[in-house]
Amino acid sequence: MATFRVLMICGSLRKGSTNEAALRTALAVAPPALDGTIYTGMGDLPHFNPDDDREPLHPAVAGLRAAIGAADALLLCTPEYAGALPGSFKNLLDWTIGGGEMYGKPVAWMNVASPAAPAGGEDAHASLRKVLGYASAEIVEAACARVPVTRPDVGEDGLVHAEALRDQIAGALGALAAHLAAPRP
Repeated sequence: MATFRVLMICGSLRKGSTNEAALRTALAVAPPALDGTIYTGMGDLPHFNPDDDREPLHPAVAGLRAAIGAADALLLCTPEYAGALPGSFKNLLDWTIGGGEMYGKPVAWMNVASPAAPAGGEDAHASLRKVLGYASAEIVEAACARVPVTRPDVGEDGLVHAEALRDQIAGALGALAAHLAAPRP
């Protein structure tokens, strides 16, 4: 059985983020075909400036691009701030455009906005879809999931323990694994 490398990127820098908890849980429930790694360098990226998008790249940018390039797929999980993507996450995405590493890369996302969120993070994901279009990423619709996680759903270990939520996360990962394993035309 083939193993696929999945780079998981959290769009939140918040300590104890439910988005990070969802990704940590994804690592715990991933099918054997997926080998996941959580990217932790978002806070180290410089502010995007097109003048700096050339060699030699800032080491944090070079590391991000190398991690994306080495992955077979990406799993993103981001909150919505003020009706859009968080600035730090948009900054990360801006750094991916010039490198081309996301071109044709299968990408899925999880939306963990709580049930109380009026739009459930739809504006952030509409923005994300637009940016991924500019990056020419392949959005794996069957692996995109809304898994409403609240702070009480996250245990002391930083994982989501509610079985129904874990099943939803596992289902999204199963869809991503199936997509990656499917023959390509």
